[in-house]
Amino acid sequence: MKKKLSFFIFTSIAAILIIGYSFLEKEIYTETAAVFLFILAVIQVFGLQYFLKNQLKNEVIITNSKLRIKELLQSLNEVEQLTDQKSIYLTNMSYEIRTPLSTVLGMLNMLKQTDLDIDQKAQLEIAEYSSRHLLQLVKMITDNAEVENDNLELNLVTTDLKSDLSKLFKVFEYQAFEKGLKFEYTFLSEEKDKFLVLADSTRIQQVLINLINNAIKFTNSGKISIIVDQSIGIDNEQIVTFYIKDTGVGMRPDEVKRVFSNSIYSTDILRDYRGSGMGVYISYKLIELMGGELKLESKENEGSTFYFSLQLKKTLNLRVNEIENKPILPDKFNVLIAEDNRMNQKVIKFLLERQGADCTFVKNGLEALELYKILDFDMIFMDIYMPDMDGYEATKFIKETKKYKTKHTPIVAVSASAFEDDIHNAKLAGIDDFLAKPIEVTKLKALIKKYSKTNNTA
Repeated sequence: MKKKLSFFIFTSIAAILIIGYSFLEKEIYTETAAVFLFILAVIQVFGLQYFLKNQLKNEVIITNSKLRIKELLQSLNEVEQLTDQKSIYLTNMSYEIRTPLSTVLGMLNMLKQTDLDIDQKAQLEIAEYSSRHLLQLVKMITDNAEVENDNLELNLVTTDLKSDLSKLFKVFEYQAFEKGLKFEYTFLSEEKDKFLVLADSTRIQQVLINLINNAIKFTNSGKISIIVDQSIGIDNEQIVTFYIKDTGVGMRPDEVKRVFSNSIYSTDILRDYRGSGMGVYISYKLIELMGGELKLESKENEGSTFYFSLQLKKTLNLRVNEIENKPILPDKFNVLIAEDNRMNQKVIKFLLERQGADCTFVKNGLEALELYKILDFDMIFMDIYMPDMDGYEATKFIKETKKYKTKHTPIVAVSASAFEDDIHNAKLAGIDDFLAKPIEVTKLKALIKKYSKTNNTA
């Protein structure tokens, strides 16, 4: 518009100069020059009116755009607040469920050590796997929220996929049984292959939890089949392919095309099967992060097959033997445990005493601080969230004592709230390690071995 206005003004000036020059040279008469100037003046009036009108229009557009941008920024802030509230809600929900669930699993573990008949052992096994299934559902919700927020990091560790996944599949075996479905899982591998692989077992299990949950959810009759194919190895690499097959409702061709977007199922299907449709999308992103690609073959009313392959590095570690349930601690290994929940106290007491520890309990961080000043301890297990003084504060004050500066007593955080923020805050508080509830015996043993050696050396 500015270019047009400049051209119009330049043309008007040029026309005036030409008319003036022609009049002075007496090439035109006075009347003719006046007529030309009048016509030029009229054109200029209409031209200026046009430009002013457009300028006013542009100013209105700019003003409206600024108001719209302001509204959008306000809406964005509201969405961010809702997202933060959702994150806080999920954190609290996870904590509230995991805390009593850790007690349930702990008590079931204690029951397993007693004399039970065959029927009682079978009933106990079902209760344990049902509890672990509930734990997997909680982990699925919180882990999926992390993926939605793009908080993705891989933790590659030496992994025995068959051992890890067999425990997971056992959970779903009971879930499928309750719905009247057959559940089969098969591991294909060459017998000579005795190598472990470097993998993020947690993320792989998260994918399988999403996909198997969907398979059971959308299958009313028939069976669920899982195949883990580890039969292809190339030099130092192992190709592992996962197949999740069901005989469920299947998908239409148009749904298959949109399956890896963040909304794939119709409202009717979601209402009937009580699902969000996000599990497949989350799994797709996770597999992509691990270097694979999630594929789907499906036919309406006949079932679906999801499959993906991962290329994992072999390790030099041979398969480990089962760890014997013998005490691993030396005599007189004193442990201070700060835990406000009495049932959780019984669970952790049972687990630690089986490893040869002598346990002393306090109900909050303040009592832990005062008792630490008086008595000698080889290790401290500190719950994060406690009344009066939480685990972060207690750790800070303990590390400021003269005794700690001499003994450097290892402090391990124990909490059902095992989010990245909690682990990060624990590190900032000076806590040496983190143990999530429900407590896994293997992880507990690993921590005891790690810090009992350090303490003995010191």
